Order: sequence, then structure tokens, then C-alpha cells
Amino acid sequence: MLETSARLLRLLSLLQTHRDWPGPELAERLGVTPRTVRRDVDRLRELGYQVHATPGAAGYRLGAGADLPPLLLDDEEAVAVAVGLRTAATGTVAGIAEASVRALAKLERVLPSRLRHRVRTLESMTLPLPGAGPAVPAGTLTAVAAACHDRETLRFDYRAHDGTATYRTAEPYRLVATGRRWYLVAYDTGRDGWRTFRVDRLALRTPNGPRFAPRDPPAEDLAAYVSGALSTAPYRYRGRFTVGAPAAAVAGRIAPTAGTVEPVDAGTCTLTCGSDSLDELVLYVGTLGAPFTVHGPPELVEHVRTLSARLAAALP
Repeated sequence: MLETSARLLRLLSLLQTHRDWPGPELAERLGVTPRTVRRDVDRLRELGYQVHATPGAAGYRLGAGADLPPLLLDDEEAVAVAVGLRTAATGTVAGIAEASVRALAKLERVLPSRLRHRVRTLESMTLPLPGAGPAVPAGTLTAVAAACHDRETLRFDYRAHDGTATYRTAEPYRLVATGRRWYLVAYDTGRDGWRTFRVDRLALRTPNGPRFAPRDPPAEDLAAYVSGALSTAPYRYRGRFTVGAPAAAVAGRIAPTAGTVEPVDAGTCTLTCGSDSLDELVLYVGTLGAPFTVHGPPELVEHVRTLSARLAAALP
């Protein structure tokens, strides 16, 4: 039988999976009697954990309380949280940098020395890239996420890439983070269609609109959907290429916001990317180090033909 303190930690670990646990099953997992489980649950409640009784055979569920009792983290979870807090301190969510640093300092004080060494080694060997993208207020992100979860219509002012300001009402579906920016996939009720909005360009109005019935999403893979929308829609030209290289190799060279890659076979893929500059489109594909064929648009085909002649003429 486990010692009492170790057993309490094991019980808390099971309850933190956020499922309903029948008392007999907890007793079997811990190797104790159901009566001992009841006593241990009472001890957890005394420590500030809200353990709720559930209908049925003396079931239990861990609830969210007003206070934050100590968290139970294993080694890998503790390192992940520490790294996440460090990343958040230099990330694209505004208003959480100071709080992240404070939380990280508290966590590092209670980490075992072996874990502190792992975290600090990782930090010392990692350099953040400044200016990764525009900051988004943390309150905006949480409000949008809550509206997605609760299926509440959002009302907001939106500034397009050309500076045009519009008022929108939309049914929010998912937030997508590219690492540089945050995007909202939503059904624009005023324009009767799915849209992708940059979160840093919207200003929420309160209160939210009415609840809505969920629609079928525009795609099964929303990350790919956003990538496709970002890599082509905002630009003047949309280049289409066949590249003589595996899709995985090309995708590793093209940012999701710059182009979309689809496999044709094991050694060939198609690349679709957008730009306001024909030269930039040629640069995207020309630096891949693989043979390629240009399919369009006609302006790009002619531009590549002219550029090829110019480069050939430059040779001695």
C-alpha cells in the first residue's frame, strides 16, 4: 500500500485528468479500500482542492476553485511549462510578458536542481527572433476563444490590409496561430461566407451577439485552409508551379503564410504562392534548388521567359 502522502499525490494526479472516477475504480488503482479513498478526498478538500461528488457509485471529479492550489507536474510537464512561460514572455500576445516572467520565477524556485539545469540550458542555447509579428492583447484572444467555445456571434471593427475600416458580425469557429500572427476563422454573416481575419486588426465590440448553430467548417484541415487563404488571397499575383522535389522537402523551405504545397507523387509536388511582385514569385521557386515548371498566371509565364533570356544573354 502506498504511503499516505504519496497516495494523495497519486489520487490528485488521477483526478487532474478531468474525468469522472467511480470510487471503487480509484480504490483499485490506489490499492486501498473505498473508505480510504473517501478519507483521502476529504484531505484534498482540506488542502483547497474542490473535489466534487458525482452521481452514481460514489464517483468523484476535480472542479475548478476560486483559489489555485499547488499543481502536480511530472518532470516533462514542468519543463514544458517553464519553456512555454519563457516563450510567452517574448511572444506575440500583448500584456502577458510581465506575468509570464513572474510565473516563471516562481516555478524555477520550486523546480528540483536537475530540472532547473535542463530549463536554463535550453534557454541559454536558444535565441528569440525579435519582431516576429504584431502583438495581440491577451484579453482579445481570450474573448475570441470564449466566443468560439460558447458559439456567440462576435461584433467588431476590422481594418483590412489596405487600411479600410469596416464593421463585421461573424460566427467565430477557430483561432489559428502561425507563430507570427493570430488568425480567426469565422463565418461572416454580413457577407454570407467564410473569412479569415487577422486578430491584431480587429477591435471587439461588446456585448457579443446572439448564440448561433454551428455550420460545417470550410475545410477539415483549418490550418491548411488558413495557409491557403494567406498565401494567395491578399496578393496581386498567384503563382502555380510543379516542382521536381518531394512535397515534404519543399514545404520545409516555404513558410505556411507564403505558399501551399501539395504532393503529386513521391518526387514531385505542386506549389501555389502569392505575391504583389512577379520577381518575388520567381525568387520563391528559384531558390528551392529543384527543377520546376511555371503554369501561370500568364504574366508570370512571360516574366520568366523574359528573365531567362536576360540571364542567358548575361553569360559570356
